Amino acid sequence: MGEYSKYISEKRRSVPTPKDLVDENGKVVFGTFDKEFETMELLRAKKPTRAPQFLNKFKLTLWEATEVHLKNGVLLAVVCDMGIFGKQLNMFYDKRTKTVYCWDTQQKSKLTTIAPNLINGAVAEVQTDVGFVKYVNSFEKGEAQLSGKHIGKCLISTPEEYVKSTGWKDKFGEATIEYDFQLKRVSLPSNVSIPFPYSDNRTLYSQKDLFKAEGKLIINGEEMLTDEDSAAIIDDHRGYYPRKAHYDWVSTMGTININGEKKMFGFNLTHNQSTNEEDYNENLIFLEGRTSLLPPVKFTRSIESKDYVNFSEWEVKDEYDMVNLKFKVYGVNPMIMHAGVVNIDYYVAWGELEGYLRDEDGTKYVLDGMMGIGEDKTLLL
Repeated sequence: MGEYSKYISEKRRSVPTPKDLVDENGKVVFGTFDKEFETMELLRAKKPTRAPQFLNKFKLTLWEATEVHLKNGVLLAVVCDMGIFGKQLNMFYDKRTKTVYCWDTQQKSKLTTIAPNLINGAVAEVQTDVGFVKYVNSFEKGEAQLSGKHIGKCLISTPEEYVKSTGWKDKFGEATIEYDFQLKRVSLPSNVSIPFPYSDNRTLYSQKDLFKAEGKLIINGEEMLTDEDSAAIIDDHRGYYPRKAHYDWVSTMGTININGEKKMFGFNLTHNQSTNEEDYNENLIFLEGRTSLLPPVKFTRSIESKDYVNFSEWEVKDEYDMVNLKFKVYGVNPMIMHAGVVNIDYYVAWGELEGYLRDEDGTKYVLDGMMGIGEDKTLLL
């Protein structure tokens, strides 16, 4: 154990994964696990919320999302089922112009496919008349395939300094994106089941993995190929959010110099409604062939995301000097839904990192200039 390991709860250490995320009695298992679950039938969970059991489907949020980091931009591709509706979401951040393109299309829940697990070619997919997002998951082999397409109506957001030279800012326009990537895992997985409040059987499950990405993306006719620095993180995410919920998240993926060698690297930092963040969280560093755990963190912002205009800065820190980051936000895409019983204030942020992380051995990773992607999300369901 390293010198900083004393700050990591023993409950954060991976244990062998049981077959089922929900046991035969309808009880959810909690903890950190070393590989994929074979079954994740969260609809079988007994009383995960205060609502009647038959409403579980409408309380359960399911998604598979991926961030792919390319030389000139970052893709976010999502298949989502919120019980009430499904979603096909593609976003692309152009690092050269700090422009965010967002294609967001709803689909009926029954026409949205969420993979039953992440092994043996399990498929997550949503198709609409304007495109598709599709995953083929073979995590038992450390592999996945991601493909997608979106055409037509797109929210295009630009920063103020770019507006001065182009004369336009946030607007809906016509745009196209298409991509196909082969992903090969390079680190160990982060697989957690986190207890959430208001029920002793409410979970937020998440598995995140760092991958080497190979393939291409075409946006508005411009082809972008992967290179030796191209990386991706897949997030498979399933859970019963409290009626009032909020989470903060920031991540990166790519390569950095470690002891004179270029190595794949990533991290995940999240603050959410875990009932005990010391024992149950998903904060860690992804390194080649291994991971290093991080303690709970707190987020502060120079301005609220709803007030973002041109620039903001997020600070992400822990209590032990393992996490000391600034996230300089150059682009924000708001996705706001206020529709009766469903209210979502969701901001995806894009920018650059400044600062450092320490692993459990005390090794310091300076991340100045690396790409950052983050989320600031509030739910009232």
